[in-house]
Amino acid sequence: MLSGPSGCGKNTVYEALKALDPTVTQTVSATTRAPRTGETDGIDYYFLSEAGFREKIEADAFVEYVRYGENYYGTLKSEVARLLAEQKTVVLIIEVNGARNVKRIYPEATTIFILPPSMEVLRQRLVQRGETTDEETERRIRIAETEMECRDQYDYRVVNDDLDRCVRDVYHIINNA
Repeated sequence: MLSGPSGCGKNTVYEALKALDPTVTQTVSATTRAPRTGETDGIDYYFLSEAGFREKIEADAFVEYVRYGENYYGTLKSEVARLLAEQKTVVLIIEVNGARNVKRIYPEATTIFILPPSMEVLRQRLVQRGETTDEETERRIRIAETEMECRDQYDYRVVNDDLDRCVRDVYHIINNA
């Protein structure tokens, strides 16, 4: 599991891992948030209405789910089971509460917290995305500060101050854990 605050580079690290090793894959998560530019339903996320997401909760269809900010995110049991059956290295890009839930179900799972070099760099990354308002950026910074307090609960912590080094470190952890 890769966790860390919004803007720390989790998705970028994952994409680089996947390029290094084709057995590295992730589940397609479900969310109630709106798609970002270029995202496709069923590939990037399963974009669900809040009612649809709640139906899946009632059906016990999630390994984990959480309300993050104003949206729900969840990992479908069917996705994890399918990829494990294919003997893939399953990487979940997941927030801290979800990681705790998954760790209860899969105690052998390795948890890695991706840290930004500093809160100022994190703020710059969020602003450079150009996808959020100033208010949303500040809300994400507040959430990030809370998430950073959980970093010691993870098996490993890796600072993403140099992407190539960060990817090498995470890849080494995945292959030696």
